[in-house]
Amino acid sequence: MKPTRRTVLAGTAAAAAAASLAACGGGSGSDSATNADGKVELTVATFNEFGYEELFTQYMDENPDVIIKAKKAATSDDARKNLMTGLAAGKGLADIEGVEVAWWAELAQYAQKFEDLASPEVEGRWVEWKTEAATVDGKLLGYGTDIGPEAIAYRSDLFAKAGLPSSREEVAALLEGGWDTYFEVGQQFVQAAGIPWYDGAGGTYNGMIQQVANPYEKSDGTPIPLKDNADVKSVYDQLAAHKDLSAGLAQWSEDWTAAFQNDGFATMLCPAWMTGPIQGNSEGVEGWDIANVFPGGGGNWGGSYLSVPAQGKNVEAAKKLAAWLTAPEQQIVAFKAKGTFPSQKKALESADVTGVTNEFFNDAPVGQIFSDRATAIETQPFVGPKFFVINTVVADAITRWDVDGGDPAASWDQAITQYDELGLS
Repeated sequence: MKPTRRTVLAGTAAAAAAASLAACGGGSGSDSATNADGKVELTVATFNEFGYEELFTQYMDENPDVIIKAKKAATSDDARKNLMTGLAAGKGLADIEGVEVAWWAELAQYAQKFEDLASPEVEGRWVEWKTEAATVDGKLLGYGTDIGPEAIAYRSDLFAKAGLPSSREEVAALLEGGWDTYFEVGQQFVQAAGIPWYDGAGGTYNGMIQQVANPYEKSDGTPIPLKDNADVKSVYDQLAAHKDLSAGLAQWSEDWTAAFQNDGFATMLCPAWMTGPIQGNSEGVEGWDIANVFPGGGGNWGGSYLSVPAQGKNVEAAKKLAAWLTAPEQQIVAFKAKGTFPSQKKALESADVTGVTNEFFNDAPVGQIFSDRATAIETQPFVGPKFFVINTVVADAITRWDVDGGDPAASWDQAITQYDELGLS
């Protein structure tokens, strides 16, 4: 799905939200609210592209006593703020709320405000790490929707213009290896074509940091002081050293969207859900393809869940809908509609997934490519309670020089100061 800066997250006053939430109690809602026609109304709050439009219609056709009302936030940041506000107020949330994977570390302390979705009917449905991220003290807070195995999307026509191999098999061989290889090929491309290699350092940073086991916190949740964080500084320095390869675009900005129409860049990191935004922004543009390769081997970018807030008036009906939307059969439909790659085991094994091609991307076998990329994932980063706020500090530091034209060294020093002001360690 199209998350707005899926892990390159915007800043937030998490502490204030936590204080407000602590004062509010949880509790299960009743399952009795109907409209004037006696039908159950269920609101589903998502962000960007979950691929549910067709499924909502199907569910209402099969369940004529249910009316689904979709609420779609403009960005994942907006959705997160709406969710936190509703939790603090104890009212105002949808019956089903979409949750991005990075939010769970913060939301876990408010587990009592969500319904426990665990049941024998869904046990073992998802890949284990997907379920573990949304489980707190044995309570399943969310049903997994998609995962984000990453490949490389590229403009084959621009590769050919630069004299580089352009078929997806050739590009996969060309980029096989680590990030050094990706940057080295990028230097060749920029020198030959005079076009930026990738869209922005922010999105590229996200793909790189997702391969670090403990990017910001030790496994016990203890924050790693930014000034001592060699892993983060190494990634930051690599990107700063190659800033001439970047188009300097903030993902989901108007400039970023427009760049798809004017040969703004040649490659970008492409989790499965990104195929939808690329296609949507590139209407009328030919040449996009996807290579079955990712620097460093494998990586996962994002993925979301459906949760059921306890404050809802139709909790049981909401649970039923959430379970149905995240069943393998429905996730295959969502994948075909918007490229949201399934997290359900049966779906991953289905020829309905592995056999999917995408006409826009030169008939690329996207199902097989992203299945292969999923099996290449070796490391999932530890996401503790401070991940969100620390990631914001680093992401903002990158934006200052990549988008705003500042100095990388000075921006890093500012990031250290901002980190220290958080009082985390």
